[in-house]
Amino acid sequence: MKRILNDPVDYVVEMIGGLIAAHPNHFCRIPSTTRGLKHVDSPVNGKVGIVTGGGSGHLPLFLGYVGPGLLDAVAIGNVFSSPPAEEIMLAAKSVDSGNGVFFLFGNYAGDVMNFDMAAEMLQSMGIQSSTSVVHDDVASSPREERENRRGVAGLLFAYKVAGAKAASMASLEEVKAAADKAIHNTRSVGVALSPCTIPEVGRPSFELGEDEMELGMGIHGEPGIERTALGTADEIASAMMGKLLADIELDERDEVAVLVNGLGATPLEELYILFRKVGSTLADRRIRINRAFLGEYATSMEMAGASISVLKLDPELKKLLNAPYYSPLLLQPPKECPYVE
Repeated sequence: MKRILNDPVDYVVEMIGGLIAAHPNHFCRIPSTTRGLKHVDSPVNGKVGIVTGGGSGHLPLFLGYVGPGLLDAVAIGNVFSSPPAEEIMLAAKSVDSGNGVFFLFGNYAGDVMNFDMAAEMLQSMGIQSSTSVVHDDVASSPREERENRRGVAGLLFAYKVAGAKAASMASLEEVKAAADKAIHNTRSVGVALSPCTIPEVGRPSFELGEDEMELGMGIHGEPGIERTALGTADEIASAMMGKLLADIELDERDEVAVLVNGLGATPLEELYILFRKVGSTLADRRIRINRAFLGEYATSMEMAGASISVLKLDPELKKLLNAPYYSPLLLQPPKECPYVE
């Protein structure tokens, strides 16, 4: 394992220290926490506070989604581990302006348990909260059991929609409704080409042969749908889009947002090669791409591979998705991609 690090035990703490040192006008620590950060201007008077969290190892997820038009605070745990409930509660308390706090995170057992505990703590303090859980990974459960699916890169769409809705000074109920609509209309699937190594463990999280890939593998190395010989970019895109399009109802002239996400060790050039086939597949079905996101939005340490996420749009979701936002960790894609007529 060749890494730029000091003691693996200090991996997360030192990463947070570097993040604050690099962006002191954007992030600040939350008092009494070790791994809680918020935007320097939060809380905003009259605005619903939005809080997320999860394990480290996925930058820019989760820390990179804090900022104007996005989220207000985040609590993170060790690599691939949930943050403690106490830290989540303190993050939420720090961004409550009196209009309530909205929890938004991916569907993993530890996160669900600890966020639920944090919500109970807030309730005992008289702070209102609401929760939505993202479950966009089509590979992790069948369609009839969608609520059991993992939350992966489609978190981007839920964060963006909820953040824009909250920035409009909508109520807690309205913010949750917008996020739930985005979650309902989002599907994702990934493909892994190589494993990653957790610093404190020091060995790969799983094994893949030099000529193998795994369709549907999770961002922590959870088993996928099938392991096959490595295909061409077009073959990989076709397999992934086949899974997505079989799971989401899209008609001619529907509009979508598309995310082609790198998992940590995939060159941007290869993501564009992948998107070339994704775009032509949708164009063949006369489905319009309103906005394309390409880059690293939800990684898995140094795992090689990619994921594709599709969000079916309606007028409200389109407006919220295209609302302004800022984080120093996120790429700012153009409003429209070349496939829009």
